[in-house]
Amino acid sequence: MPETTAFVRITRQSWQKGLLEGDVKAGEFEWQFQWCFRRGELSVKPSSGRALIKEPLGRFLEQRDYQLEAGGDYDFTIRADL
Repeated sequence: MPETTAFVRITRQSWQKGLLEGDVKAGEFEWQFQWCFRRGELSVKPSSGRALIKEPLGRFLEQRDYQLEAGGDYDFTIRADL
């Protein structure tokens, strides 16, 4: 099964506002995201390739939410070839 590593950098975090922002890169794609975890809303921009990353990124953020810190670099594996 094909796999791609996605690299995540958290650029902003506010526990008071319930917000995480950052960048994610996978294959030749690059996006910015904003996760409002109190509302369960994840926005990903730009729209190009967004359908490929939004669901796996959301799962990663939910699983690691309390471990993520601004300035931190993280990665996870997507079961697809991007």
